[in-house]
Amino acid sequence: MIKALVIDDESNIRKVLKIILKELNFNIKDASTIEEGEELISNENFDIALVDLRLPDGSGIEILKKIKTINHDTVVILITAFASAENAVQAMKAGAYDYLIKPFNLDEIRIKLKNIAETIILKKKVKEIGFIDNSFEGIIGNSKVMKEVFNMIEKIAPYETSILITGESGTGKELVAKAIHKRSQRSGKPFITINCASLPSELLESELFGYTKGSFTGATTSKEGLIITANGGSLFLDEIGEMPHALQAKLLRFLEDKKIRPIGGATEIDVDVRIIAASNKDLTNEAIFRKDLFFRIATFEIKLPPLRERKEDIPILVDYFVKTMSMKFGKNIHTIDKAFLESLLNYEYKGNLRELKNIIERAVIMTDDEILKKITLEEEHIAVKSFSLGNGFDLNSFLSSIETELLLKALKEANYVKTKAAELLGISFREFRYRLSKIDKGKVDKPYLPDEN
Repeated sequence: MIKALVIDDESNIRKVLKIILKELNFNIKDASTIEEGEELISNENFDIALVDLRLPDGSGIEILKKIKTINHDTVVILITAFASAENAVQAMKAGAYDYLIKPFNLDEIRIKLKNIAETIILKKKVKEIGFIDNSFEGIIGNSKVMKEVFNMIEKIAPYETSILITGESGTGKELVAKAIHKRSQRSGKPFITINCASLPSELLESELFGYTKGSFTGATTSKEGLIITANGGSLFLDEIGEMPHALQAKLLRFLEDKKIRPIGGATEIDVDVRIIAASNKDLTNEAIFRKDLFFRIATFEIKLPPLRERKEDIPILVDYFVKTMSMKFGKNIHTIDKAFLESLLNYEYKGNLRELKNIIERAVIMTDDEILKKITLEEEHIAVKSFSLGNGFDLNSFLSSIETELLLKALKEANYVKTKAAELLGISFREFRYRLSKIDKGKVDKPYLPDEN
């Protein structure tokens, strides 16, 4: 049974949340203050905690951090009557999964908690399945090259040294970074991730270093940067090769002095944080990366092999993905067809682990039998080659027919509940509803349920 903790000083709020949690078969404890909550979390681990942002004896952020220190896997949802972007960012930085706004939309809470419960149960089942002989801190692999990676992580994680993780996209660089953090003396402190390729240079600088009120147009309040948020813990800079040269110089100075100055700030702030960087580029190329910064972050370099160089790991990876995806989508798949596995073993995987996972996920969704058969690779990577592009081939019509087939199949798998069907396809409910609206309703063999379901 899933253990839930509710901390809120309003008895009516606790009562409502406990009713909903009980409907979902949670084992529930509740408290009205931080002090009472701390006593509960010191005696047992909780799978989920719903915590009011404003409590009589302090901030919900305070106990959120303590909960995450005790059990990093606990899903924490903050409750607030004062919704703002600043509150949301503060909550997420502290490790919150999400936040609820008072007054509650009860149906929304039920759906959210139901989805969280399914995820928690899935994770528990995955642990029960066990990959003890084939995994290391959640990284699955039994090949010689992966054992060498695990050995290096064990050796260097306890030491305060900078580490660079290199490898192609999709090889699992963030998983390695998390393993290093977990094996280090900083394991009980924050692990903060930022993808340097996902933000423009000016936003990346403010995210990392923060800024003071009035430092630029629109800076109506001061903002703490992620380097400070990670204080005492680890900061993972993914795709650091995308960082602009000017910002590289500022990062280098921080690594040398362990001090930062927020944008517009007049004073420097001491920060104790371990930098773990990753890149899929060659950082020895001075045209894209400073040589002095490279030597600073690459005291040790961990090179992750592409999946095509560790094919002996593919069967256990496939087994893992099939089992987890089967549980996720409510399937009863026990084994994989030998021909399909052979295709998987011979495939090149330009997207590495991420591509393999996506192939298995789509195959599981499309399979109604207990045996996962060779369908997805054929359809996506082989069968298309057999089409003649002459004689007026209609690409839009072809793609539309595939989309229609997938939408209808997802509806059927979700028992015609549209929100669930959208989840199965990995798209938003709004996008699913829009795509479905373009399909002739006569093609749907059963009326789907209303939007709110």
